Amino acid sequence: MTEQDEAPAGITILLVEDDAPTCWRLQDALIKAEYEVRTAGTLGEARQALNSRAPRVLLTDLRLPDGHGIELIRETRQRFPDTEIMVISALGDEESVISAITVGATGYLLKDAFPTDIATTVRELVAGHSPISASIARFIVRRTQGTAQTTAEPPPGPVLNTARLTPREIDILWGIAKGFSYAEIASHLGLSRQTVPGHIKNIYRKLEVHTRSEAVFEAVQQGLIKL
Repeated sequence: MTEQDEAPAGITILLVEDDAPTCWRLQDALIKAEYEVRTAGTLGEARQALNSRAPRVLLTDLRLPDGHGIELIRETRQRFPDTEIMVISALGDEESVISAITVGATGYLLKDAFPTDIATTVRELVAGHSPISASIARFIVRRTQGTAQTTAEPPPGPVLNTARLTPREIDILWGIAKGFSYAEIASHLGLSRQTVPGHIKNIYRKLEVHTRSEAVFEAVQQGLIKL
């Protein structure tokens, strides 16, 4: 049986949502479609569920009571490469979207534009598609088109001197791209936690950006890091 024909009964789902009514509604719809569904309301509960068994699909919110869904997405992608991951969140800002996709999400739906048939959406995800809310899809298209235009017709002015980034700054930039916290970056690189924000400030200044997502986007476009 191919992924296209995979029966709902053979698909296990871990649903991570701290809002009880939303969780119940989604769980009910998925169970009625014969999916096997486990739920978690916190990052800790989700981690425990992952320790017992890898799900075929992870559906997760981003704002959780004890942490951020980005951490869960990154950990799940590293441990279980074959798990499909979709964000279901009220957060539609640039940094949240780019961070989630960068660390491993293959779909991103906004709660205010949620599809009526979640079961069909999960089937599309398992079949290899990437369900994305329309507003986010337009945002990604605009970013892509803007990059293409910049590449074809460079604006006047000095070329960004990316060589000014030190090896240490590039290491920190990679940590940002992978969604690590400042403390995790500091621990991995043997730095003081207090020094990381200073390095990041320098990175932003050199790349002429203002947010994590912009820094990651510019770094990838300029070949400084590979994801």
